[in-house]
Amino acid sequence: QVQLVESGGGLVQAGDSLSLSCAASGRTFSTYTMGWFRQAPGKEREFVACITGNSGNTYYRNSVKGRFTISRDNAKNTVYLKMNSLKPEDTGVYYCARAAGGGYYYTATNYVDWGQGTQVTVSS
Repeated sequence: QVQLVESGGGLVQAGDSLSLSCAASGRTFSTYTMGWFRQAPGKEREFVACITGNSGNTYYRNSVKGRFTISRDNAKNTVYLKMNSLKPEDTGVYYCARAAGGGYYYTATNYVDWGQGTQVTVSS
């Protein structure tokens, strides 16, 4: 099992930027896909972005393409989410997750370890 701890959330205004980090511990990190999900009040958890293991290919939900960037530093066992041009609809609890494999996964059921989440609030 991998322990995941997110940090970097906060309250910002629309148009601002915010960076999230997720530190992983417990086992080899580099071969697994890492993802970011978010959940707004009253809504289901949704895929935001992922970065595959080893190859480091990135994938994003359409609404964040061009604004968010996911990256990873395998030497530090850390994955990042840089969020630019934030919008009120980006508000939610952001979760870091580790997938069971190294491919492209956008459904939560493919992720086996989850962090506690960090709140991101974007005011208009």
